[in-house]
Amino acid sequence: MTVKLGVPSKGRLMDKTFEWFGERGITLGRSGSEREYAGRVDGIEGVELVMLSAAEIPRDLAAGRIHLGVTGTDLIREKLANWDMRVEPLAELGFGHADLIIAVPGCWVDVDTLDDLDAAAAAFRQAHGFRLRIATKYHRLVRDFLRDHGVADYQLVDSQGATEGTVKNETAEAIADITSTGETLRANHLKIMADGLILKSQATLYRSRAAELSNYDRSVLAELVQRLGVD
Repeated sequence: MTVKLGVPSKGRLMDKTFEWFGERGITLGRSGSEREYAGRVDGIEGVELVMLSAAEIPRDLAAGRIHLGVTGTDLIREKLANWDMRVEPLAELGFGHADLIIAVPGCWVDVDTLDDLDAAAAAFRQAHGFRLRIATKYHRLVRDFLRDHGVADYQLVDSQGATEGTVKNETAEAIADITSTGETLRANHLKIMADGLILKSQATLYRSRAAELSNYDRSVLAELVQRLGVD
């Protein structure tokens, strides 16, 4: 058997993950063309590289299909209920930083806090006959956050595309999405709520609590963790 390491299959997250491992003497790379998802690992025996989308990695970790995986904090906590019982964070990697926030139209001058949003949502429902819509792809995290802060009279609408554009397109009144600089929000005339930070996310190396390990796998995993300096 081999220890399976899942990493993002493309983009900046893949490049930065390769760089992070390379700085620690473990070389990761594609073994085929840019269109193939086969990978290679040099610098340690017994480790297989599995190229996946960042969104697939949480579920593959939870199912035990991979032993280690690099993905965002936001994806782990959104996709896995009781995430800390299913995966173990080993190291924050220092890149892929993003904040999951709630934002409302900048013209809502009287809505700056979650208490204001709760009041605005109640007034919106009374005026329009349906609940204020918040566009997001982070349903679990947003629902839990708003419940904990006493916000009611809203509905979550799914957005898998350009979430910031849903307010302008009149398919939502507010959004909950990740942002790094806030520039796209400002370009779409949205403002982050003063207490609207749901989660600070970054790329993190996780270990599966469900993956089976032979004695050989355990020794390989122990060596890898030691080499990476994350034990």
